[in-house]
Order: sequence, then structure tokens, then C-alpha cells
Amino acid sequence: MATKRMNVLVYSGNGSTVESVRHCLYSLRRLLSPTYAVITVTGNAIIKEPWTASCALLVFPGGADLGYCRTLNGEGNRRISQYVDRGGLYLGFCAGGYYGSKRCEFEVGKKAMEVVGDRELAFFPGTCRGCAFSGFVYHSEEGTRAVQLRTSKAALSKGTVPDVFRSYYNGGGVFVDAPKLKHRGVEVLASFTEKLDVDAGEGSACIVYCKVGDGAAVLTSTHPEFAASNLDPTINLPGYDKVVKALKEDDQQRTDFLKACLLKLGLRVSQEQTAIPSLSRLHLSAAETADILRLTEALRDIITERDGEEFIVDENDTFHLEKPSRWSLGSIADALPSMTDGSSKQREEESEDDQGKIIDYDKVVKRLLIHDADQPESKDTPYFNHHAYVANLKHYESQSTGSGRTFGKELLYGEVVTSTNTLLEKNTAILRCLPTGFTATATVQVAGRGRGTNVWVSPAGSLMFSTVVRHQMYLMPQAPVVFLQYLAALAIVEGVQTYDKGYQRMPVRLKWPNDIFAADPADPSGKTFVKIGGILVNSHYSDSEYLCVVGVGLNTTNASPTTSLNALNPPAPFTLEKLLARVLTCFATLYERFVRTGFDRYFEDLYYKHWLHTDQIVTLEAEGGIRARLQGITTDWGLLKAEELGWEDRPTGRVLTLQSDSNSFDFFKGLIKRKV
Repeated sequence: MATKRMNVLVYSGNGSTVESVRHCLYSLRRLLSPTYAVITVTGNAIIKEPWTASCALLVFPGGADLGYCRTLNGEGNRRISQYVDRGGLYLGFCAGGYYGSKRCEFEVGKKAMEVVGDRELAFFPGTCRGCAFSGFVYHSEEGTRAVQLRTSKAALSKGTVPDVFRSYYNGGGVFVDAPKLKHRGVEVLASFTEKLDVDAGEGSACIVYCKVGDGAAVLTSTHPEFAASNLDPTINLPGYDKVVKALKEDDQQRTDFLKACLLKLGLRVSQEQTAIPSLSRLHLSAAETADILRLTEALRDIITERDGEEFIVDENDTFHLEKPSRWSLGSIADALPSMTDGSSKQREEESEDDQGKIIDYDKVVKRLLIHDADQPESKDTPYFNHHAYVANLKHYESQSTGSGRTFGKELLYGEVVTSTNTLLEKNTAILRCLPTGFTATATVQVAGRGRGTNVWVSPAGSLMFSTVVRHQMYLMPQAPVVFLQYLAALAIVEGVQTYDKGYQRMPVRLKWPNDIFAADPADPSGKTFVKIGGILVNSHYSDSEYLCVVGVGLNTTNASPTTSLNALNPPAPFTLEKLLARVLTCFATLYERFVRTGFDRYFEDLYYKHWLHTDQIVTLEAEGGIRARLQGITTDWGLLKAEELGWEDRPTGRVLTLQSDSNSFDFFKGLIKRKV
């Protein structure tokens, strides 16, 4: 059983700089989305978590490579080396280039700056020597240059490759004698054209490709990931504005070269750069008028007035309320049509202004339109049909055997949002006002969150939603809150298989503790499974209850990055509105039963019916590498049960229990690792 490598991991731990990480995320997301999820990874995760099976590319940004060494020397570098040798890919910018070389020589003879020593990764089997140009100052733009590079079109056979281009430089080295190392798998992709301040040996290699076992690495001295639009030309340094101007003039060539490097590594690159989306207006509505009135009344105490307009200033976000209603302090009902048109125009202008820039989405004021009379019309939300959603919600609710609260009656929708989980979980003042079942959904997320270091790619076509569950403390002895992740997983699979007649055999399964897998349609045997969804549960404890936000991402109509429900040959294609309604009604029914019975035999049978792990043999790394056979989960706290195996895989009688928050499960390798 194999997994698709869909994650591009950008190191953000000790030694990296915030700006370099941001530039990496910005450029790589524009070139690799939606095929890959470009996310950050810590040093601890590299050492402790099973990241290698799903990692398409490991990226080390600019910074200081000594910090990388302090964190990763030993086990971390062993895992990185093994990953690349077995077919993985490494991309090192500037400090990441020094770090990926066999030897680093930096500012030799300058006591306050000198860094000299061998490096463990040694993807480039020689020395990276710097600074190629003098003037470097830590944490400063003082030594910045727009250096001209000459490319090697013979080595870059795919994509549009410029002959020369200017690239951001600040402290990088030169790969000494790189042309002499061709017999060891080294290819020079670009060279400096200017005279260097250090001995480069033969050639003046600035960017190199290195074949490493079944994998490969690209190491750079400059920063081809730095876009001029994200540099501030007003910085008070002589000539810096001219550097930014020169880089801006060559930005298309820089982009084309970076694309060619990614293609050289064998990655799938977007033909057109993925545009940076502007956040859209949020629409708050409810299935019944009485529900939206109760909700707006609950929000009244946290609303503030500013210049005649209403705002909610919360912990993470600020919301500007746009609401034509009797209790709004501003009379905007008559102005709403023109305001809508103006807002759309403003969004287009903002999109143009933001094109090519790193956006801090948390600082953007979110516009919230409250619909207190009817559902949003399709002209306002062209990618989500509220009327269809409410009709399906009521249809499924009429078939439900439960008598509890309907999930999804109150709905927050945005075409483009940061993260549905963040909007709810990180804004605690609003969260405390929301009822159980309140749901936020979106068409596109620009900062989706996943469990631990994981992220779920959220392009259009993915069903993304977060639901509030207020779980009372007195329920904990019988119904521990930890089971919410299992209930959500069951709701997804049950929702898919009871979507309509003929869907009961949809090949969708559960991976412990909270991932959704599907049979890979590319494998006719049906034995290969790929991830199509994930679940993230966050909670706050307040006033004798757990305020939980259950986040779900599920590939539904989109083919990338792995596969989707509609690729599994359903009787008819899934629609997001109907599927959301079905999953939420299933979730409500399961939760209602759970608070009455706990995770009883009914839930056990249902969970094992859908999970992937029946009798799977795994290796428990934290227990000294012993082998064990998975037996199920405990009904008290949802721990994974594994029976130890001895000689010839015979049971020893010892049963171990493993907690999901303390262990990572690499399903494809049958390896359970202790998290730290």
C-alpha cells in the first residue's frame, strides 16, 4: 500500500528566519498549488514524526545553518538523508545551500562571523564557500545585491529558461569546483557573472543540482524565491531601492527559472501562477428566521460602534458588520445594493493591489453580512447554493431518528476565508455566543489548519467546514470529549454512504485517529488507499463545558492533490451543499446518541466496520521496536489497543494502549512513533 507525496515541507525551526520562511511559502504556493500542500515543519517534527511518506519536497530556507545543525545533527539529518536517498527531494536556499553541502566555509578569518566545518547531509559533495560578495550583516539588508546569474539551459531542459536574470543575494556562497564534480551527479544550473570575493575554484556555480541515491537536491546561493513585490524599497539603505527596482524588472525571468528548477526535481508545476485570493465577504444566515434573530441577540454584547459602524473586535480577527436590520445603529438598508456593488469593486481593487504580495490575513478586517430575512441569493454566493443546502438539511432532518438539536441550522459562509477553524476557535468572544451545531464553511481556504504539523489542501471543490459542539463537563465520565474526532469521522463516512440510494458501497474508510481514506481509483484491485480528508478538533474549557470546534476537510469534486469522492464513480456526482447537509445530520444523530450512551457497542461496531486497521501488524517505536497487532480502541478514552507479538508473531498476552495526541501513526509503514 503506497501513499501519494503531496506535502512540501518548509523548515521553520531553529536557524530559519521568519522572512525567509514567508518568502518560501509565498513563491512555492503560487507555483505548486493545488497539487501540493506547502506548509511549515519544525525540527522536532522532522526528528519525531512520520513525515517522509507524504513529503514531496523538503525545503530549507535562508537563515543560519548553525541553528539547523544544533537542532538536526544526528537523528534529524539521518532521517533527511535517508528520505532523499530513497527518492525524496531537497531544496536549500542560501543557508539551506550551505547546510546541504559537505563542507561550509563562511567568512573565514573574520572571528566574529567565521563558520567552518563539515556538514552531515553532504548532498553537494564539496565545499560551499562564502560570502561570495562582501558586505553581509546578520539581520540586515545592508549586504543585499541584485546579482546577475547565467543559466545552464543544457541542464534545465523543461520550462522556459532565461539566459540571464538578476536574483536577490545576501550572504550566500559559491559551490567550489562544481564543474569538476559532474561524475558525482552534480550539474550546474546557474553561475555568477560577476567577479567574486572568494576563491570559487573552477567555475562560479551559484545554483547546483545533485543526484543523491534515488532522490535529488537543488542548492542555491541566491534567493530565487524572493519576489521583488515583497521587498520594501523604502528601507533606509543607500541603493536598496535600486536593488528592488532591478529585481522587479527581472521578476518574470526569476519566476521562470524557479519553475525550471522545480521541474528539474520532477515536481508538477502550475502553468499559471496561482493567484493570491482576496478574502471575501462572510455571510451569516440560518434555516429559520427565529434562529438568526436569537444568534444576533446573543452577539449584541460584544458589538462595538465606531463612526456609526458596527464591529466585533475579537482575539484573532476584527469583523465589520454589514446588516440591514432594525437593531443596526446605521441605517444601511437602502444603501445595501450599491454597497454590495462597491464592495465587489473594492475587492477587485484590493486583489489588484495585493497581487504578488505576501498578505497578513489576520490583519484584514473581515466583512460580515447578516441575512436576517432570507437565505443569501446565488448572485451573492455563486459557489454555494444556500437554498439547496437548507432544503437538503430539512429533507435529511425529516428522515432522522434523532430528536436533538439540528447541526448546521446556523451557517457562516465565505467564498474565500483564512480558515473556518481559525474563524471560530481563535475568536473566543464570538465562540462563546455560538450554539452547538453552528457551522462555518467556505469554498477556498488560504490558511487551512491540520492536526500537528499537517495541513489539508483546500482548493475549490473540497468540502471544508467547522462545527461548534458545546460539550458539558458532567458528560465526561460517560462521554469523554476525546471521542468527538471519532464521531466526526463516522459522520463523514456514514454521510457519504447514505447520501442517497446507491451510495452505500462507496469505498471510503477511516484511519486512526482522524483521517479519511478512499480506494485509489487508479488501482483496479481496490487494495490501495489514499487520503481524501482529515479532521481537526480544538477545544476551550469554560464555565463547566468544553467549547469544541470540529474542523473537516474532504476532497469532494476536486481531483488534486490526491483524489476525490467524485473520482470514485458514484451513481451521480456529489454536490457540496447536499453532502454538507448529510454529514451534519449524521453528526447530530451520532452526537445525540453519544451523550446518552457513551461510545458503546453500537459505536464500536460502526467504527470497526469502516476502519482500515483490522488485524494490522505495526511496529511500536517507543516500545523498543516491538511488533504488535492492532485490536481496536478502548471505549473509555479512545486509546488505540495493540497486542504485543513475540516469536513468529505469536501473541504474548501483553496489551498496550496508545493515545492519539502522544503518538503518530504512519499507516503505510505500519509504524507508530512517540510524539514529543
